Amino acid sequence: MTQPQKPKTTTFSRYQIFVIAILAILQFTIILDFMVLSPLGAILLKELNITPKQFGLVVSAYAFSAGASGLLTAGFADKYDRKKLLMFFYVGFILGTVLCAIAPTYQFLLIARIVTGIFGGVIGSISFAIITDIFKMEVRGRVMGFVQMAFAASQILGLPIGLLLANNYGWHSTFWMIVVFGVIIGLLILFYLKPINEHLKLQTKINPIQHLIKTISNTSYLKGFLATVLMATGGFMLMPFGSAFSTNNLQLKMEDLPILYGVTGLFSILFGPITGKLADKFGKFPIFIFGSVITIAMVLIYTHLGASPLWFVILLNVILFIGISARMISASALLTAVPKIEDRGAFMSINSSVQQISGGIASAVAGMIVVQEANGNLQHYDTLGYVVACSIIFAAFMFYFLNKMIKQKQQQQMSKEQNTIVVEEPENVLK
Repeated sequence: MTQPQKPKTTTFSRYQIFVIAILAILQFTIILDFMVLSPLGAILLKELNITPKQFGLVVSAYAFSAGASGLLTAGFADKYDRKKLLMFFYVGFILGTVLCAIAPTYQFLLIARIVTGIFGGVIGSISFAIITDIFKMEVRGRVMGFVQMAFAASQILGLPIGLLLANNYGWHSTFWMIVVFGVIIGLLILFYLKPINEHLKLQTKINPIQHLIKTISNTSYLKGFLATVLMATGGFMLMPFGSAFSTNNLQLKMEDLPILYGVTGLFSILFGPITGKLADKFGKFPIFIFGSVITIAMVLIYTHLGASPLWFVILLNVILFIGISARMISASALLTAVPKIEDRGAFMSINSSVQQISGGIASAVAGMIVVQEANGNLQHYDTLGYVVACSIIFAAFMFYFLNKMIKQKQQQQMSKEQNTIVVEEPENVLK
């Protein structure tokens, strides 16, 4: 005799909708703070009189500091209420962005990016831990689809507005915009987000360092970290030099960039939730492969372009970011299924650290590969395209094994639950 299964609920409560919205907007500010350096790259290279190598260090400084912060935080990540942890790091992130907004020199900006990275790099991992605590695996694709819309929203709203501010009031004004918006979001989180402390009931008395070592040494978790390394390589290599490549090699005007980023972001917003829903319906891994194929094709075409009309560059970017969104959403949903509840904060912090450090290395390497000629053109950008394509292929193999491991874990859990039901049924009959 089998016990009837409870119907799966796929609708969200009002509070869950608030959590999704606030985390998406929170991610918007974090991603914008990082991504805004790409379109500002062309401006910073001239105004601060720096080389592509130095600019690559500005980008990687954030990543390296974020990576170090993630490792230091990992041991403590499951020891506190996630809301309190989120507020602490978000306040620090806002203060770091203030330093970027007042930076007068390259050296000051470099230090400001380090401070911002120390706090900002951990916030994404805390957000993903919150999502895993509140939402079941069956709907996490949709949740990630909405939260990852922040990536697209930062393009359609943040980057164009930031560029317009930078072109009219100087590049510092872009960071002031993020500060003002961040303060508003911080207040909403402070007053309306409920405490998230259910994981504290499962915590053992091991100290933070032991908790960190236990999480790092878990072979199942190591597979997830390796997959993240491969995911990070592509984005950190191409993105920082995107605006410089567009304005010099593709010969677009600076005034064209807000249109390029805006239209691309609009389509990414539209396809983000659709991709998440498809990932829940057809499986996270198949959607990941679909996105990977599109991304490889578009990266190889884009990095080999010469002077091109705006409409054609927009078309390629739209298709490229649809592929990138499909990979990000499905990969994020898959990774949330890897850790146990008592290790979620530590796993997400270490995973964020791994992402930032590997991305920082990739950005620094990209800065050494790319060379800017006297006329402004970037050389060897096509080489970056080949490296990114290879990393995407290796990531696909890694996520194949990760997906297989997650399925086995879910089947074992279902088998365990069914055995529990069979054992309990004779007692119920006697009663």
